[in-house]
Order: sequence, then C-alpha cells, then structure tokens
Amino acid sequence: MATLKLEIVTPEGRAYSDDVAMVVLPSIEGEIGVYPAHVPLMTQLLPGELRIIKDGRTTELVVGTGFIEVTGDSVSVLTDSALEDQQIDEGATQDAINRAQAALRDKNLASDEAAEVEASLARALAQIRFKRRRQH
Repeated sequence: MATLKLEIVTPEGRAYSDDVAMVVLPSIEGEIGVYPAHVPLMTQLLPGELRIIKDGRTTELVVGTGFIEVTGDSVSVLTDSALEDQQIDEGATQDAINRAQAALRDKNLASDEAAEVEASLARALAQIRFKRRRQH
C-alpha cells in the first residue's frame, strides 16, 4: 500500500514525522484530504483539527496557522503550533480567549496589532473546540 511521508514542523521542532495512509488538513480552501499520489499543492493552513490516518487508526492534532506543501508522496506542514488533546490546558486557553476578545474591543489597536490578536484568538478557539469535543 502506498504511503505519504508526513512532516509537521513547529518553531519548537518536529511535532510529527512518519509514513501515513492519509492526512486531513484545515486549509484556506476548506478541509482537504490528501492521499498518496495527490496533485502537487501549496496552500495556507488555518487553525483547526488535523487528522492523521495510519494503519487504520486516526490521530488528531489541533494546529495553528501556517503553510502546507503537498507533493506526490509527501506532505510538509509548517505551523506555529501542533498539539495533542492532553497538551491543551482548557483554563489557560479560555483565559487567552477572554484576553483576546477584550483586546479586540479596544478601539486603539493598530491594524497589525489587531491582526495578531485575531490570529491568537483563532488559535485559542480552535484549541478549546478540539479539547471540549474530546471530553464528550
């Protein structure tokens, strides 16, 4: 059976590296599924859930923003974060959401500051949804 070489890299280092059957990624075009022999593609990664299928089992990570590069036999993901369920502190994440929402209500933010806060909010919201979905 053909496989894909999946590499997920964050500023802290390599978060995942293995041969997989398929990967599902949150992209700017929507959720995309990548199998071996996929057409080459380069796109933007959005905060959300990334699913890895290997040996009939699914591993899920929540990722932040970044970039995806797909070649026929590999997928490279460069992202600012890639976390498993147990790595997410729900209380700290909810605090980050509250701080970001309060900062966005401040009308004195410069546009670049507002964009940074909005990106932080999107990452935190993706993490809290991911964590809460696994609690049920």
